[in-house]
Amino acid sequence: MSETKKQIIVYSDDSSVRAAIASALGRRIAADLPEHEIHEFATGSALRAYVDGKSIGGGARAHLFILDGEAAQEGGMGIARQLKDEVFNCPPVLVITGRKEDAWLAAWSLAEASVVHPIDPFTLAKTAAQLLRGTTLVSAQII
Repeated sequence: MSETKKQIIVYSDDSSVRAAIASALGRRIAADLPEHEIHEFATGSALRAYVDGKSIGGGARAHLFILDGEAAQEGGMGIARQLKDEVFNCPPVLVITGRKEDAWLAAWSLAEASVVHPIDPFTLAKTAAQLLRGTTLVSAQII
C-alpha cells in the first residue's frame, strides 16, 4: 500500500500502558488501513508542545489520539476535552478508562470512543481501526 502512514498519538504516564497500546496496534491495525507510526508522550505538557508545534488539523500530523484516562498528574479525559475544545478539526480521540462505569466521563471529554483497563488488544485495535476509518463510536467496552 502506497498510502501515507497514519499518525497515532499515545499518551500515558505509565510506560507499560504505552507499551501495551503499541503492542495491541502492531505495525498495521487492519489490512484495509495503511501502516502507522506511534508517537508516545508521558506528560501532558509534552503532548501539548507536539500539538502546538505541528499542523494536526489540515496537515494531518495526527490521525488518532489514544489517551490514558487514568494517567497521574494529568488525566487523559481532561486532555481529550482540551484537544476537542482547542484544536481545529481535531482528529478522533479514544480514551482508556479505569472502569466501564466511567464511559460517561469519556463522553464528557468529547472522546469518540472508550475502552477499559486492562487493555484488551483486540478491542483496542478494532476500536482504533473503526475510528481511523471514520466510524463514530460511543464506547467499545467489554462487559
